[in-house]
Amino acid sequence: MAAVDHGNGESFRGTVGEDDETERRSHRSDERRREKREERPRGKETKSSRRGKDNEDDGDGVAAIEEPAAKRMRPAEENQLLTTKTGGAYIPPARLRMMQAAITDKSSIAYQRIAWEALKKSIHGLINKVNVANIHEVALQLFKENIVRGRGWFAKSCIQAQTQSPTFTHVFAALVAIINTKFPQIGELVLKRLITNFRKAYKRNQKATCLSSTRFIAHLVNQQVADEVIALEIVTLLMETPTDDSVEVAIGFLKECGLKLLEVSPKGLAAVCDQLRTILHEAQIDTRVQYMAEVMFAIRKDGFKDYPSVMKELDLVEEGDQFTHPLSLTDEYNPEDKLDVFQFEADFEANEDKYRTIRRDILDEEADGSDGEGGESGSDEDDEDDDTPVETVPTGDVTIVDQTETNLVTLRKNIYLTIQSSLDYEECCHKLMKLNIKPGQESELCHMIVDCCAQQRTYEKFFGLLAQRFCQINQQYVEPYQKIFVDSYDTIHRLETNKLRNVGKFMAHLFFTDAISWLVLGHIKLNEEDTTSSSRIFIKIMFQEIAEYLGMVSLIQRIRDPALQEAFEGLFPRDNPKNTRFSINFFTSIGLGGLTDDLREHLLKAAAKKEASPPMMRRHRSSRSAVLTDENGHRQHDDEASPTVGAALIVRSSRHRHRGDGMIPIPDGAGTAETGRRHCGDGSAETVPEIAETVPEIAETLPESAEKVPEIAEKVPEIAETVPEIAEKVPEIAEKVPEIAEIVEKVPEIGSLHLGDESVEMRIPIPDGARTAEDEHHHHGDRTILDAAIIERGPRKNLTF
Repeated sequence: MAAVDHGNGESFRGTVGEDDETERRSHRSDERRREKREERPRGKETKSSRRGKDNEDDGDGVAAIEEPAAKRMRPAEENQLLTTKTGGAYIPPARLRMMQAAITDKSSIAYQRIAWEALKKSIHGLINKVNVANIHEVALQLFKENIVRGRGWFAKSCIQAQTQSPTFTHVFAALVAIINTKFPQIGELVLKRLITNFRKAYKRNQKATCLSSTRFIAHLVNQQVADEVIALEIVTLLMETPTDDSVEVAIGFLKECGLKLLEVSPKGLAAVCDQLRTILHEAQIDTRVQYMAEVMFAIRKDGFKDYPSVMKELDLVEEGDQFTHPLSLTDEYNPEDKLDVFQFEADFEANEDKYRTIRRDILDEEADGSDGEGGESGSDEDDEDDDTPVETVPTGDVTIVDQTETNLVTLRKNIYLTIQSSLDYEECCHKLMKLNIKPGQESELCHMIVDCCAQQRTYEKFFGLLAQRFCQINQQYVEPYQKIFVDSYDTIHRLETNKLRNVGKFMAHLFFTDAISWLVLGHIKLNEEDTTSSSRIFIKIMFQEIAEYLGMVSLIQRIRDPALQEAFEGLFPRDNPKNTRFSINFFTSIGLGGLTDDLREHLLKAAAKKEASPPMMRRHRSSRSAVLTDENGHRQHDDEASPTVGAALIVRSSRHRHRGDGMIPIPDGAGTAETGRRHCGDGSAETVPEIAETVPEIAETLPESAEKVPEIAEKVPEIAETVPEIAEKVPEIAEKVPEIAEIVEKVPEIGSLHLGDESVEMRIPIPDGARTAEDEHHHHGDRTILDAAIIERGPRKNLTF
C-alpha cells in the first residue's frame, strides 16, 4: 500500500513539476508580448492609433501637414535605395516623385540617379508595348525622353525584347530605323551589339542566340540600317564549315533578308544559293535540314513573295533619310556596356538643355505650344468679354509664297511615282490628268517625263507615247516640249552617252508623230564650228530613228516641203560650200546620203557657173569633177580670182604643175589636146591672144600687188630660214622621181589636169577592178572624210593625187 502510495506520490509530484514548467513558459511569453505592445508606438502605427490621432486633431491642419514627414523614409534608407548597383528595390512612382521633389540640387548624384531610374523605366516600358499599330506614337514618346543619355539602355531593351519575342523582330527593327534617322549613333550601337552577340554565340555554339541575332540583323538590312555586305558575310561564315545548326541558321537568315539581297546584290545571292546547293548535294547533313534547304530554293523560285523585306505598315522611313552603317563582321567593336548603368555627369543640366533643343527641332514642340497657348488665352478672353463689343479690323488677302519649293518637290514626286506604277501609257496619262496640275506647271510634267526617260537603261517607247498623248490632248504641252528640245540640244554635251541616246530617240518620236513642230529643227546649225561630237551624235540618233519610222521616201518629201525649208536651212546649208560639203559628208557617213541629193546638185550648179568665167580662169573639168576650194575650205569664184595668179600659172613650166604644196613632174606628151594647147612648154602661139587679153586686167592689179610687196618682204627672212631644211629634203625627193616617172609611164592616158586657185587635182583613169583607198576618201584639212561630190562612180575610176 505504501509502495502504491509512494508510486502515486512520485507520479503526482512528476505531474506537478511539468505544470510548473508550462506556467513559467507562458509567463515569459506574456512578458514578451507586453514588451512588444510597449514598443509598437515607436515603430509602425496601427489603424486604431491613427484614428485616435485624427480624433485628437483640433482641425487646424497641423497634424495633417506633419504626417507626411513621419511617413518619409530616413535619409540613410533613401541613400541605401539609390546607391545600390541595380537601383535598389522597387520604388513606387509617387514616392519617387516625392524623393525627387525633396532634392533641390539638380546637379547632385542623388537627383541624377533618380532621373536615370525614371529614364530607364520609361524607355523599357515604351519598348515593351510597341507594335505595328502604335509604332508611330511610341517613336514620338521616345524622342521626348533623353534617348541620347539612355542609348545604352535603349539598345539593351530592344535586344532583350527581340530575344523574348522573335515574332516582333520586324517591329523592333522598324523602331530602330526611325530612331536611326535622327540619331545614327544609336542605330550603330544596336548593330555593334548584335554583331558582338552573334560572334560570341557562334563561338560558343549557342544556336538560340545565333537565330535571334541574325534575325534582328536581317531586318536591319531590310530597313537599310545595316549594309548588305554584313548579310553576305554572315551567310558565308555559316556555310564555311557546314553543320546542321549552321545551315539551319543560314537558311532562316536568307528567308528574312533574301528579297532585299535579290534587289541590291543578285549576284551575291546567286553565289550563296550555289554554295547551299553544293552543301545539299555533298555535305552530310540531317534530312530535316535537307528539307529546309529545298524549301529555301522553292521560296527563292517564287521570288520571296511570302517573305517581304518590309511590311507596308512599317515602311515609315524615306530612302534618302536613312543612314546605312557599313559595318563588317570581321572588325572588332566596343559594345559600350558602361552605358547601361548610371554614370554621374558634371554637365548634366547643360546636356539636358541641349537635348530639349534637339527635341523641339524633331517634334516641332515650340510651334505646337505657341498654338495651344494662343488658343487657351483666346478662349479665356472670350469668356471674360462676352458682353463687350469687339472692334473687327478688316484684313486684306495675304499671298504666301513658298520659297522652299516644297509643293514643287511633292508634285515631281507624285509624277514620278505615278509613272513608275503605271502599266501602259494610257493608264499613266489618265492618272497624271487627275493630279490637277495647276496652270504654269505643265513644264514640270514635261521635264519629269523627259528625265524619267533619260534615266532608263535603254529607250522605252512608253515615254514617247506618253508625251505624244499629252501633246495631242492639250496644245499647252507642245510649247514646253519644243523648249525642252532647244535646251537639250544646247546642253547635250552634259549628258552621258546613254542619256543622250534616250533623249534623241524620245525627240525623234515627237517629230515623226508630228506631236511638236518641225520648225524647231531650225535651231540646229550643222557645220564644223557650231557642232560638237555630242551634238552630232544626237543628230545622228534622231535622224536615224526618224528615217526608220518614216522611211527615206517620206523623209525626203518632208525635207523638200516648201513650208519647212526654214527648218532645214541649218541642217542642209547652201550659204557656204564648206558647210555644204560638211553636211553631205555627215549624212552620207551615217547612212542617210539620199537626203543630200539636192545639195549635190547645188554644188554641181555652182561648179557650172565657173565655166562662164574669163578664158584665163576657165578650168577643164568633167561633169562630175570636184569643187575646188582654198586652204580654208571656202569656194574661190572666178570673178574673185586674181588675174595675176592665172597668168603666173600659164607661164609656169610645162614640166611641172603647181599643187599648192609642191611641184608634180609630168612627162612630155602626157596630156589632152586642150592641156597641150593651153599649157604646152614649147610656147604655142595659140596662148598669145589669151595672154594679150589679160594684160589690162593685170595692169589694174599692179597697185594692189605693190601694196603687198612690204608684207612679202617681211616674210622673206622666214622663208630663208626654211631653205636649209628644204635643201636637206631635195636628195630624198630626187630619189623618188624615177619611181614616180615609172608609175606615170605605165598609165595609158592622162584624163585631165585641173588647175584651181590654190590647189590642183590630177585624175588618172585606171582599169576596172583597181580600186584604192583614194577612191573612197578625199583628204580635207586635217582629217579624211567621205566626199560624195568628189567620188566619180562608173566603170572607170579616178585616182586623185
